[in-house]
Amino acid sequence: MPEKQTASATLTALIVDDEELARDELAFLLKSFPEVEVVGTAGNGLEAVDLIEHDAPDIVFMDVQMPGLDGLEAVRTLMEKGAELPHFIFATAHDQYAVDAFEVNAVDYLLKPIDKKRLAVSIERARKLIETPQTPDRMEQLLAQIENRVHSRTKLLVKSQSRMFLVDADDMIYAKIVDGTITMVSTYIEGESNYKTIEELQSNLDAASFWRPHRSHLVNINKIKEVVPWFKSTYQLRMSDKRQTEIPVSRAQTKRLRELFRL
Repeated sequence: MPEKQTASATLTALIVDDEELARDELAFLLKSFPEVEVVGTAGNGLEAVDLIEHDAPDIVFMDVQMPGLDGLEAVRTLMEKGAELPHFIFATAHDQYAVDAFEVNAVDYLLKPIDKKRLAVSIERARKLIETPQTPDRMEQLLAQIENRVHSRTKLLVKSQSRMFLVDADDMIYAKIVDGTITMVSTYIEGESNYKTIEELQSNLDAASFWRPHRSHLVNINKIKEVVPWFKSTYQLRMSDKRQTEIPVSRAQTKRLRELFRL
């Protein structure tokens, strides 16, 4: 196993994320930090465990949620093996649990999409903490906090290309029903929902976050990018998906729209 470097030397880093684009984007950002050398990338938790044991990186940028062995389970696997723990900087798209769970001295977090200035703060924090070993007790406490929040989140099944994915409800941008089939669009996946009606889907989601602006559509209020005035005092919602889909607001729901955004 390679000898750990001191805080004055170049920091070796491993990037772990199941999304190739996310790995590439972070690697590109890290090129602006000559004090950090990316020594490898991994697309899942199993690969991460092997590379961490073999290469002993100083920092691991670890995605929290990945199919198979996720980021949290990968850390637990290392702890069970008694491996020396690197300085983990967890990456997550969910600020509602990140701030509470990750503000711990020995561990940092980054919200996706990763901001270069925030990345600089994490690297500087890592440099200062690199000589402070991660204690199993501290990591155990942190992982318990994260898992409690992750596992309490509603999961939705999405069928796409003959595969079945589990998607966090908060990642859902919108759902629509056409000819009795519900299509769900999330941040990373688009596919068919196993729910049969919009009403059934809505009943299993947080009423404060999910709203039905039209009888055939259900939207995540937090994923509305723009409210677009339409003809005859009506509106459309421009969503935050890649296509920036526009969803009509029925006349019956216009009052609710005005209440939501104080129009």
